[in-house]
Amino acid sequence: MKKIIFLILTAFFSIGLLAGNPFKGTKAIVKSEYIYQQKDVLFPSCHASTITETKDGLIAAWFGGTEERAPDVCIYSSIFLNGHWEIPAKVADGVQSDKKYPCWNPVLFTKDNGEIVLYYKVGPSPRTWWGLFKTSKDNGRTWSTESRIPDDLLGPIKNKPVRLPNGRLLYPSSVEDAQKWMIHLESSDQNINDWKKITIDNNNYNSIQPSLLFYRKGKMQLLCRSRNKNINEAWSKDNGMTWSPLSPTQLPNNNSGIDAVTLADQRQLLVFNPIVKGRYELAVAVSGDGIHWDGAVLLENDPKPEAEYSYPAVIQTKDGMVHITYTWNRNLIKHVVIDPSLIKTKPIFNGLWPEE
Repeated sequence: MKKIIFLILTAFFSIGLLAGNPFKGTKAIVKSEYIYQQKDVLFPSCHASTITETKDGLIAAWFGGTEERAPDVCIYSSIFLNGHWEIPAKVADGVQSDKKYPCWNPVLFTKDNGEIVLYYKVGPSPRTWWGLFKTSKDNGRTWSTESRIPDDLLGPIKNKPVRLPNGRLLYPSSVEDAQKWMIHLESSDQNINDWKKITIDNNNYNSIQPSLLFYRKGKMQLLCRSRNKNINEAWSKDNGMTWSPLSPTQLPNNNSGIDAVTLADQRQLLVFNPIVKGRYELAVAVSGDGIHWDGAVLLENDPKPEAEYSYPAVIQTKDGMVHITYTWNRNLIKHVVIDPSLIKTKPIFNGLWPEE
């Protein structure tokens, strides 16, 4: 009975989001741009961007090639310095023992010492890929040779790792096979050694690609993509060492990637497609408790069947600005800067976006 009630409520929220959405929330956007122009690159298709702050500015990365899964897909990056993005450079090619495999889902992270880590996957498909990483000591100009993540681990699958109070890195991860999607977490020290796996009860939900959020007194939340038309969640009370079983939230999910970040003012910010079908609408929601969400910013809304605005990555930089990158119709990567102080939130997400 509880499950039936939940499905009815889910349908209500989804209808509200899909029907005649009047929201035009752009006041918090202070900058919107493409990281590159197609004339400046050789790859026609791109996806799965990531972004991190460096000592000098920003660096973003994504995979690009003929199309997703094609053997020519490589990892490209661009550095933001002195107010502009530089021409993208290839930083990982997927060549393994003289055979070229497609690259997947780069994830950038800045360690305490300023060193940048690029995590990524290589392999024929998400069912068979393996995890690798490179490091840079000069803000992404040059990179080390690749290192392989230990067998049976993958590193961060899509979204950024987080730093725990004890200095260890906690990675949101997941696996996919023909029967089941399952999330788990992994951790390492900041030298990318001493790897450990943290299992989570997936509670019979098909979920992948978690994001991690922080609260007071060691409490954490994860939010993840799912096949059940809702973002799923789990909670921890011990800094991510143990977790509650997965359960659905009231937030819709279209079986596409999301990302989230804990802001300096302790609010939680989520970037997601607020629909259950298609990838034509991309938005930002904000919450004080991770349970009640308020529609905050509409990034894209173009209900054409071929439109795709997806796979966001989000960080907050030291100046307080929120930086979001995402796939723009599979041929460009878009970068949007939001001033979170301009987001005035209400206490509850009711399935409808407020008008400004």
